[in-house]
This record gives sequence, C-alpha cells and structure tokens, in this order.
Amino acid sequence: MFGRRERTIERLLVVEDEPLVAFDTEHLLTEQGYQVIATVDRVSDAVAVLADGAALDLILVDVNLADGSGVEVARAARARGTPVMFVTSACPADAQALAIGCLAKPYAQRDLLNAIVAVEQAIAGKPPRRMPSGFRLFAGA
Repeated sequence: MFGRRERTIERLLVVEDEPLVAFDTEHLLTEQGYQVIATVDRVSDAVAVLADGAALDLILVDVNLADGSGVEVARAARARGTPVMFVTSACPADAQALAIGCLAKPYAQRDLLNAIVAVEQAIAGKPPRRMPSGFRLFAGA
C-alpha cells in the first residue's frame, strides 16, 4: 500500500568534473536506489559511454568540463534519444533545445532528487507535483 513508487528513471550517467560533487552525487543516487551506470569527468568519456550503447534513462551533465562543454554531451545524447538534465552554475543559452531541464549549482541533495522526479513526471506527460529550488523544466522537452 505505501510501497515504493514505480520509477521510469533508474539508470543514470553522471558527467561532473568536480571530484567532491561527482562523489556526493553518485553516493546520493546509489543510496536512493538509482543505478549509476558511470560517473565521468570528461566529454570524451561521456560520449564513449553513449557510443557503447549503455542503457540510460537520464544524463546529469555539468556544462564546464575539463576537455570541453557538456553541451557536446547533450548533443550526443539527443541524437541517441536520451534525456539530459544540465546541473551547472550557468545554464547554456541553447539548453532548451538540448535538455529537459536545468538545475542550478549549488543545490541541496533533495533538490537534485526532486528535479529527477520532476523530469520523470514530465517525460510521462504529467505535470510535476513539486518544482525544486533552482530547477527549470523546459516545456518542449
């Protein structure tokens, strides 16, 4: 009756070059029952995960990475049909064309989790019940 709700987003790729943020994100998501397929810190590594055909439900990507822009990852993900949520201090100008949403850094852990739930609801065609602080959901995504 009060069991865990059914998730449609389970498998995530984390693209983050700040080691502490990457570790905390992976730990939080794993603790909450998500499967983190990989945590990478470079555009090239993220694109390689996508090229390998790993089953992914959502990609969390920072924009400013050591070897380029997370926008490149978002373009590769879009070509494959995998939704992206930017997690960054400055959402890129073309974010709405490439991602389903953008969560502003710094963020509270509960805001990240609630942003993922809001994305899940949007993908299912339902209006999100709760919009976390610092999160923008893009209507056309």
